[in-house]
Amino acid sequence: PQGSPRFLHAWHPSPISARMPTRRWAPGTQCITKCEHTRPKPGELAFCKGDVVTILEACENKSWYRAKHHASGQEGLLAAGALREREALSADPKLSLMPYVVGKRPWDAGGRVLWEPTPSLPLQRPPTPLENPLGRGWEAGAHRMWGVTLTAGSALPHPLQYYSKDQGAICTKLVRPKRKQGTKSAEEELAKAGWLLNLQHLTLGAQIGEGEFGAVLQGEYLGQKVAVKNIKCDVTAQAFLDETAVMTKVQHKNLVRLLGVILHQGLYIVMEHVSKVGQDPRVGVGGWQQAGPSPGAPAPVRVAEGMEYLESKKLVHRDLAARNILVSEDLVAKVSDFGLAKAERKGLDSSRLPVKWTAPEALKHGKFSSKSDVWSFGVLLWEVFSYGRAPYPKMSLKEVSEAVEKGEGCPGSIHALMGSCWEAEPTRRPPFRKLAEKLARELRSAGASAPNGGQDTDGPALPRSPRG
Repeated sequence: PQGSPRFLHAWHPSPISARMPTRRWAPGTQCITKCEHTRPKPGELAFCKGDVVTILEACENKSWYRAKHHASGQEGLLAAGALREREALSADPKLSLMPYVVGKRPWDAGGRVLWEPTPSLPLQRPPTPLENPLGRGWEAGAHRMWGVTLTAGSALPHPLQYYSKDQGAICTKLVRPKRKQGTKSAEEELAKAGWLLNLQHLTLGAQIGEGEFGAVLQGEYLGQKVAVKNIKCDVTAQAFLDETAVMTKVQHKNLVRLLGVILHQGLYIVMEHVSKVGQDPRVGVGGWQQAGPSPGAPAPVRVAEGMEYLESKKLVHRDLAARNILVSEDLVAKVSDFGLAKAERKGLDSSRLPVKWTAPEALKHGKFSSKSDVWSFGVLLWEVFSYGRAPYPKMSLKEVSEAVEKGEGCPGSIHALMGSCWEAEPTRRPPFRKLAEKLARELRSAGASAPNGGQDTDGPALPRSPRG
């Protein structure tokens, strides 16, 4: 049929198809278009330079692919030579949202300048500051330079964005900032890798969540429903570049997918919209059991599969808990909130750690690994089988330790699985692959039966004497 891979042999492909990439792309690979193709033949995909597409299949003519356009949702054929793979962003400490901020001057503890002095343009403070309604001025030889006065709490990028587009009351529009030595522009790196989105295509809607660092809003991007995490504080937004970098590395059906980033008065992290929030597991085991394509694939199994993927990428989530699991309208469980996720290594601000979900070696020594995520997964299982009760309510650390060892009101096989997640020696904890396999098997055979016929009362206390 017209437009299928077999249809290509009758075509006269454009010259770009001859420029073959050095590797073949598997279905699911995200690519960026390198040129414009606005007059497609029947069966071809129309696109502009910089558009994002997902590979669906390779064609018999190896220089062509069938792909889906992210913005339009259309599917069609396009030449391999018109594509480059969408790159993951590295969590680079040199990456900066404000690479133009140089630092403090010794003569003005509260001030910052946007350039370093050079021999031809020395920067010096005059004996008498120059006054202007716009702000403070300095003299440098024959030149006069004016600085915009910022009120307390205001953000530096805002006036920079304004004066880059509008001359206003100054002598000229801002053209090119002097970059701080040793930094990289986050905007340039995001654009080059294909993750920078256009603010004009984003429509924001109602607030659907509130996090520690900003609001989560519902919205649309080019007609696609999205969730948008908005971090307005510039310093916090800078810190969240790490989260963005992690999300560019992961593509899995059980992980919330990053669509891109917008830089405007802070940071907008644009993600796929998952409308049914599974943060509250008080729906009970029965409700979570439905979160999969079959009764044998309940939400905990899907969570374990998503975590197995992170494990294979040597990424540690560090905040795995029921509150960070979302369930979509088509009942697919997805792991969200990568705010603490990093490659396996030491070091993290302990004040941000979710203590009740964190493994002992991570709390005591700052040692994080996939095995510490396994510990957190055991607590997540407890949340599910206790109908969403907070772990260890009103208990001392000693009481917590004793209660975990005894257990109550939980299927024996599941309690044993939790116990394996809580081995004191990290190397003795099972990998997520085995957890997913065993969970699917146990829940299928046991029917994931819950106390009180699945009715949620106060929920059992911490597991005690497992049922056989």
